Amino acid sequence: MSEKIRCLLVTKTEAGQTASLSEIDETALMEGDVTVDVAHSTLNYKDGLAITGTAPVVRKFPLIAGIDFAGKVVHSTDARFKPGDAVVCNGWGMGESHHGGYATRARVKGEWLVPLKAPFSTADAMAIGTAGYTSMLAVMALEDAGLAPAKGPVLVTGAAGGVGSIAIALLSKLGYRVIAATGRVSEADYLRGLGAAEIIDRAELNTDVRPLAKERWAGAVDSVGSKTLANVLASTQYGGVVAACGLAQGMDLPSSVAPFILRGVTLAGIESVYCPRPRRLKAWERLAADLDPAKLRATVKPATLGDLLALGPQILKGQVRGRVVVDVRA
Repeated sequence: MSEKIRCLLVTKTEAGQTASLSEIDETALMEGDVTVDVAHSTLNYKDGLAITGTAPVVRKFPLIAGIDFAGKVVHSTDARFKPGDAVVCNGWGMGESHHGGYATRARVKGEWLVPLKAPFSTADAMAIGTAGYTSMLAVMALEDAGLAPAKGPVLVTGAAGGVGSIAIALLSKLGYRVIAATGRVSEADYLRGLGAAEIIDRAELNTDVRPLAKERWAGAVDSVGSKTLANVLASTQYGGVVAACGLAQGMDLPSSVAPFILRGVTLAGIESVYCPRPRRLKAWERLAADLDPAKLRATVKPATLGDLLALGPQILKGQVRGRVVVDVRA
């Protein structure tokens, strides 16, 4: 007998796109060689877009939302996985064109899965989620471009959000002096607790863009885009590197070539959805080694599937601090 799956389903009619708590039959799951009992998922900016219908993230209807999940394998024809194995999955079009993680069960390709190992539980894995995994990819990109703590401070924009929170925790543990840019100065104690040495108002980075400004940081992790990223680049030191991984402010980049040809600045693009499996595995290995579990858990806000309907709009407005961990069975 097939199982009934409780989920957050996105549907579309002539009246528009709607997300609602639903129940579907397991036979409605899409193709894949591994079936997983999902324990936890999380809330990312892209999930907020899908839940609200603010942007055309969902490309197939009806579709279970959620771009990542963690749980245990219940059935597998992929030799790399067996029943009982703990796994994590993010990206690969989940929540966009393939049923996602906001469900009690998921079926995906084994190639998409990463083994979940100590010290992480399924809840820890989703405290990291796509946002934290993206942060690790950004840190790796900074390192690949030659950045090291001795070269100077690193700026993190969108500091109180999911990507920013994990980036601060990672960079501070690796020995960097971290400058956190946020529009929520009330979160200063939270950011210092994660390891930020200095807090600046995001308004400083939302001014008119100059080709070059005073050199302030050796590197940066930016999840904001638009004028903020342009100003970050303009204030990056000679030979510095900026990892761009988000567009909360916008997709545009009103900059010039000056930071690149006059200061040798590198702009590294971070793509997490279809990141090749070897680098994906390395990122999760680095997270296990370089992320302080106590700092990770300090970022967590627990939630249920039903809570997501209210949290979706909030994350788009910058009103969600840190990481939302969704217990899909609660």
